Amino acid sequence: MQIYKISISDAKSLFEKLGCDKGGISILNNKSTLHTIYIKNLHVAAANILKQDALSIGADLAVPTGVIIAKDKYVNAILIASSKHLKLLSKKELAQPFGLKNLAKQLTSYILDKKYKTKIMGVLNANEDSFFKNSRFNEVEAISRIEKLIEDGADIIDIGAVSSRPGSLPVEPEIELSRVKNIADAIYSTKLYEKARFSIDSYEPLVIDYVLNKGFDIVNDITGLQNEEVIKLCAKYNATAVIMHMQKDPTFMQVNPVYEDVILEVEEFLEKQMLKAKEFGVKDIVLDVGIGFGKTLEHNLKLLNHLEHFKHLGCELLIGASRKSMIDKIVPSTIEQRLPGTLAIHLESIKKGASIIRCHDVKEHYQAIKVQEAILSQEIL
Repeated sequence: MQIYKISISDAKSLFEKLGCDKGGISILNNKSTLHTIYIKNLHVAAANILKQDALSIGADLAVPTGVIIAKDKYVNAILIASSKHLKLLSKKELAQPFGLKNLAKQLTSYILDKKYKTKIMGVLNANEDSFFKNSRFNEVEAISRIEKLIEDGADIIDIGAVSSRPGSLPVEPEIELSRVKNIADAIYSTKLYEKARFSIDSYEPLVIDYVLNKGFDIVNDITGLQNEEVIKLCAKYNATAVIMHMQKDPTFMQVNPVYEDVILEVEEFLEKQMLKAKEFGVKDIVLDVGIGFGKTLEHNLKLLNHLEHFKHLGCELLIGASRKSMIDKIVPSTIEQRLPGTLAIHLESIKKGASIIRCHDVKEHYQAIKVQEAILSQEIL
């Protein structure tokens, strides 16, 4: 007999290969998925109840010293439980006081673990002041660039005509439309939308309405659908809506961004806008925590490290950290030197739940993602 420890990227598939009973595969899958959940401001009485209930089913709750004698009225705690444990705890806590009933409802959302195919969103800018010069293309060059992006492995082409770099200023909607109009017309006339999906990086209804009639079917809104007219257009055209979090606006977003808890505040905004979009009839929603948009390096790193948290909202997650200045704050580098850092961020984000990667360097990302997928697909059986 020989043994060794293995890493499981897809437990259900592994149990199927092992030849387990079909009825038992779901049970085994629930047991093999471990969740570590941070709970803030838990009533001390609730902490004691939850601790005992967790232990009774084989899970556990890490709590501060002094909880048993109620040293502090509210405490923070860490729940360590499998998907099976979360299901059992959710049922147990529904009958408990001190806010545990509400906690029980929240715990069930973490059991969902829908998997999405990883997709590359290639960036094409139709303005002259985008922060990375190699992503800028005029209407004459744009179509050949789009074809190259598709050839290199892009599933989605994200086209913008207004810079959103820190300190940038807005432009009139008519000017924005004039920059993208001919490109959109060419995409439609050449039927490039049959080879890849097209996204408009805009929050202006005038621009969005035009391109959704020209083969585009994704609206990438850095303001997070705060304009109801944009939500209505997404619903009207049955377009995918990308809701991004941004503190303030591009002109001032990097002027001393402050959060009490960046994870919870970003989540609160995304959930609020997601529910609003659904009320208007938007069916397909993607969430973006907005790396670099009103965040310090610490905020960005915290969001990336805990990206998996946002999966419980039930939407695909998009990450766009391509060549951003946060890399320079970790290792001094120019924009042109930030591809390795970009790949590191994006590959880690995929492991933590992101399925759409917005980037400037499509070919390099395609290769890196395929290698990562090949490694993770090599289960022991």
